[in-house]
Amino acid sequence: MKHSRVATKLSSFAKSGQQSMKYSCQFICQTNPLFIQLTYFTLISFAGYEALKVLKSQDKSNTMKDLDLLFTSVSASTVSSMATVEMEDFSSTQLWILAILMLIGSEVFTSILGLHFMRVKFNTEKPANKSDRSSHVDIESINAANFDPSPSQGTEVTVPSSQLCLANKEHVDPKTIKFLGTVVMAYLLITNLGSLLLIYIYLKLVPDAQEVLKRKGIGNFLFSVFTAISSVANCGFTPVNENMVIFQKNSILLLLIIPQILAGNTLFAPCLRYMVWTFKKITGKEECHFILQHPKAIGCRHLMSTRKCVYLVVTVVSFIILQTILFCSLEWSSEALQEMSSYEKIVGALFQSTNARHAGESVVDLSSVSSAITVLYTVMMYLPGYTSFLHNYEDPYSKARERDNSRRLLKDWVFSQLSYLAIFLMLICITEREAMTTDPLNFNVFSILFEIVSAYGNVGFSVGYSCKRLLKHDVYCKDASYGFVGKWSDKGKLILIVVMVFGRLKTFNLKGGSAWKLR
Repeated sequence: MKHSRVATKLSSFAKSGQQSMKYSCQFICQTNPLFIQLTYFTLISFAGYEALKVLKSQDKSNTMKDLDLLFTSVSASTVSSMATVEMEDFSSTQLWILAILMLIGSEVFTSILGLHFMRVKFNTEKPANKSDRSSHVDIESINAANFDPSPSQGTEVTVPSSQLCLANKEHVDPKTIKFLGTVVMAYLLITNLGSLLLIYIYLKLVPDAQEVLKRKGIGNFLFSVFTAISSVANCGFTPVNENMVIFQKNSILLLLIIPQILAGNTLFAPCLRYMVWTFKKITGKEECHFILQHPKAIGCRHLMSTRKCVYLVVTVVSFIILQTILFCSLEWSSEALQEMSSYEKIVGALFQSTNARHAGESVVDLSSVSSAITVLYTVMMYLPGYTSFLHNYEDPYSKARERDNSRRLLKDWVFSQLSYLAIFLMLICITEREAMTTDPLNFNVFSILFEIVSAYGNVGFSVGYSCKRLLKHDVYCKDASYGFVGKWSDKGKLILIVVMVFGRLKTFNLKGGSAWKLR
């Protein structure tokens, strides 16, 4: 009797725990996505900070400040690659922590988490009645989805399950989302492992590249893993102080990294669509057909139609070609490229132009390039990854989503993106006003703006800091390989941390400021 009571209580406790988990999942999935992503990046950033703080660094004097460790953790998790300390000061174990942060903070990985939450949402939501799951739907709902405008209103017809799923898109089959998550996971593994393999093989075959890493005391495998993850994640960190400048003559290595950068961000959507198409050809699954025919039904922003993918590819390639031509025209005989051959200059310009959008790896010292190029890079860094200036058809669900979105004010926020950048610029000019007075050549408004836009775009480009530009010579001043932000005050660094997180979440504010009417 006593055993049966215990079993009954345990069963009751298990059921209540299951219900609690269910309601928790429902609450999380129904919470604003902005809150979910903000919480996620905050948690992994602080977890990374704690790990970096516990592990020993290469710096024997252990002079790394807690703020610098937190800054580096946030920079890695938001794939911004802004630096306040030199990378070679980190130990091998700390570099592995940064690699993990870059991986779980990448656009591809976070999209997998988004699909997981979406699947839980569709699992927990139930249709209002059983007729919602039947094969008969009012043709008016199909007309609203722009499928068949000809039939008369109110007529009932039998429709394929894929169209039914689209007409009732609040209850998309969880199997479809699960399958898409599997495809994205496969994409993540293929891109990262493929990148790792290519870089490692190159290092093994080219003795010069091995010698560079040997002098630095960095293993080939660690460099390959770290650089592969950083490139696919579009972070821009490398385990060496000079970033990719020391490999500016290794043109093959640069050409191998360029596709990795594109596949991880600006061309992620076209590559994902191509991978789904490949799975369809191999497996013939109905889920692939539905995803390809109705990419907007699921609600994942990385799913695009063929037309939008073509427009995106054309835009990305056009930007790269434009930047490469301008860079070669203005910098061909510059000091930054003087030791490179013509072929190496072209490859270097192509690599630099590819990185200007989001990746942030660099083969030249940006402080030595012309002002016109830095202005061009400022514009490129500001543009979101899926920017397309070609004509696009209107999303048939966009207006409906805007009408039904009860959190539109929170989603669109109050100001536009440029307004927030202007606010951040003013705040940092206030915190660094003393340095702007005593060191105006380094601390000028454009250098600060360039750093802010780089952090907002999660790029990582920086004009750096030079002791040669000091008005009064300082014998204690030492040039460092880290970014310009490394010379800022603690308040300025804290503001830039906010900018990096804000930039990582900028997709929620692409239509910000719509309430303001400028006439």
